[in-house]
Amino acid sequence: MKILVINGPNINFLGIREKGIYGTTDYNGLLEMIGKKGKECGCTIEVFQSNHEGAIIDRIQDAYFDGTEGIVINPGAYTHYSYAIRDALASVTLPKVEIHISDITAREEFRKYSVTKDACDKQIYGHGLEGYLEAVDFLTEQNENKKEAQ
Repeated sequence: MKILVINGPNINFLGIREKGIYGTTDYNGLLEMIGKKGKECGCTIEVFQSNHEGAIIDRIQDAYFDGTEGIVINPGAYTHYSYAIRDALASVTLPKVEIHISDITAREEFRKYSVTKDACDKQIYGHGLEGYLEAVDFLTEQNENKKEAQ
């Protein structure tokens, strides 16, 4: 299975920014964790990170054509206001999981609402970096169920 993990703004600053919220593991640690998960599940996992809304939209659209079978996305702050990313997610017919490291429902008022969640099949928040692994598990399970149904 080919999975695309998309990380939005400031996720590349893991281990640097707000350690009390996001932890001390840096971005390379996250990449290593995702790489290990890919080997364990026999998946090809590509990770893409951008601080630019348009680049994220372009990558979502490219996923439609490049054989991607599932998307894990942490839109970062775009979660709360990017209808453009929401529309891009809604336009691709792939299983999608929205992930957040922190519990967005327990944070500032503006973070409690996600405009992107309805374009995804599942939302995982507040499980730290482990949420990424849970999202991969969800996508692989969906893929297996799809194969069994055929």
